[in-house]
Amino acid sequence: MTAPRWFSQPYPPEGASAAEGIRNQLGRPELDLLTILVRESAQNSWDARRPGSADVVDYGIDIWTVGAGHANAWRELLLAGAPPATKAFPLHDSLKRGTIQVLAVSDRGTRGLGGPTRADTAVGPDRDFVSFVRNIGEPRETPLGGGTYGFGKGIFYLLSKSGTVLVHSRCRTARGLETRLIGCALWKSYVASGARGDRRHTGRHWWGDTSGDLVEPLIGREAEAVARRLGLKPFGEDETGTSIVVVDPHLDELEPHAAADYLAETISWHLWPKMLSHGAAPPAMRFSVRCNGMPHPVPDPRETRPLNLFVSAHAKMSGPDGQDLACGNPKRHLGRLGLVKRTMPPLEPSRASRMLGVEDLVHHVCLMRPAELVVTYHAGPKPPSENLGYAGVFRADKSMDEIYAKAEPPTHDAWHPQSLERPESTFVQTTFRRLSEALEGLLTLGGVARPGSSEVALGAASTFFSGLVGGAWGTGGDTAYSKPGSTVRRPPRTGPGSADPGTTAGGLTPDARTAFPSDHSSAVDPSTDPTAPSRGTEGAVRRRPRVQYVGDPYFDDRGEDSFLVQEFCLPVSGPQRVRVDLAVTLPGTGGRETDPPVGASMPTLVGWEDAGGRLTTSETCVIGGGESVWRALVRPAPDTMTEITVKVEAVQTP
Repeated sequence: MTAPRWFSQPYPPEGASAAEGIRNQLGRPELDLLTILVRESAQNSWDARRPGSADVVDYGIDIWTVGAGHANAWRELLLAGAPPATKAFPLHDSLKRGTIQVLAVSDRGTRGLGGPTRADTAVGPDRDFVSFVRNIGEPRETPLGGGTYGFGKGIFYLLSKSGTVLVHSRCRTARGLETRLIGCALWKSYVASGARGDRRHTGRHWWGDTSGDLVEPLIGREAEAVARRLGLKPFGEDETGTSIVVVDPHLDELEPHAAADYLAETISWHLWPKMLSHGAAPPAMRFSVRCNGMPHPVPDPRETRPLNLFVSAHAKMSGPDGQDLACGNPKRHLGRLGLVKRTMPPLEPSRASRMLGVEDLVHHVCLMRPAELVVTYHAGPKPPSENLGYAGVFRADKSMDEIYAKAEPPTHDAWHPQSLERPESTFVQTTFRRLSEALEGLLTLGGVARPGSSEVALGAASTFFSGLVGGAWGTGGDTAYSKPGSTVRRPPRTGPGSADPGTTAGGLTPDARTAFPSDHSSAVDPSTDPTAPSRGTEGAVRRRPRVQYVGDPYFDDRGEDSFLVQEFCLPVSGPQRVRVDLAVTLPGTGGRETDPPVGASMPTLVGWEDAGGRLTTSETCVIGGGESVWRALVRPAPDTMTEITVKVEAVQTP
């Protein structure tokens, strides 16, 4: 059996690239290393899908600590023939620590790293192995692929504290399926002393079969045997694909399980288009993240805020309601755009969303090329309310793919028109101009007021939603404005609709009794004594039905819809009928509109939800009074401040 060893590349007489120059080709990206790893490795995996195959590409990230049963094999096998100088080859330090940490990025359902293993004989189109292991900066061969010049593999070396990776792959060759295993290190150029004196080395190293004139990968059973000794995941019987194992990874000061959670969320933010199903077809890619064997689920973008908004925008872009963006001079179709605007609660930003500039408000357009891998989230103008968000998806036309690809930096996370010559730069500049025009139209508050209504636009903006207005006297009932257990006092209200502001710990007015006559004609005048008892025709004292609001209104995001929710209870016993009065108010003026401008929308009642989550969708609902908390669910009108009044009346029983 061939014993793998390291070979360090000396500078040949004709010169070569130094390791430092190769490591610096990614430049100084704004994204962190873990995010770049997800983006670049997923692009590589997508580009490596088998030609003509409709199979799903499986992409996974595993983080683990090498167990005691494999640690000695790592130290024995991976230090054989290594350069002695620690500064020139820091893998020594990584492997001599008490624990060995590794991170593997794997794909299955791909073609693996096939083709010749020597760069000088790789003259045909099948040269995946030499493109990844030997060469630097080769242009892509995959039409409409995600990558461009192959710099994405540099992230594996940057992520490793020792600049070391193992490449474990299985591909199809003329001889059938073939497993390959080789190690690569990329650190710094250095000078080493030897029998012939001092000699400069490039800082590039390979680990494998050194019996010939070139380091070759271990092949077939030898590769599988060494992989088993290292504890690497084996390939299935007919399985092809690649695993890149990063030795001693930078986890950005995160604990391994926290890093796994971050990677799972990052996958969702950057690769969600590949997680969508189209018709009966399965998603294009499946994703998984594990840490020491424990799965860390990747969030489903269809059920995760605010990615579900981008999913809706993607569906709109792909459907008949999508917009075609074009350049007039020179004339060219640029791509398709879908925009979705929605009332929604403020976001709770996460580490992954902050990395993309998405904080507490969504006002972004996701840019992508035809491969549907996220390039970036382009920030548009902020909407006038923190409770309003919008998302867009722009997908470049296939005919424009090469132009947008050339506008990307090595990390593929932006479009820079200044890096192009005309007319190509004009196309990219026009893209951003068309996006601005579309967003301006999305946020324009139009509509003409009907006669007799307020002339102020319904779209008056606010960063908050109004307080609730008390129910009317008479059959409307009165209202207590406190949470149960609260001692909060509201300012006194005057005139019809006012409620006693005094509250106790129980949340009710001190004398919480109002007259509700059995005959409307005998009602007590509330302006005289709103809490006075009333005697019906039989002389019985009755308490008037009332609404007790439980806290302030809040947003509840339910799937693709967001509702404004007001919780309340009916403290007076007996069956009572509730209804809701909805209006929009104008901030700072006290004005309210119940007659919307032409083409504008008004808030609408979705229904009444009991404590068990059962929803009644009728306009009115009969509820038994008591301590049970109910919810009024309202769909607010965009760009407005919503006013809710819950009204109640007793239900006469025979």
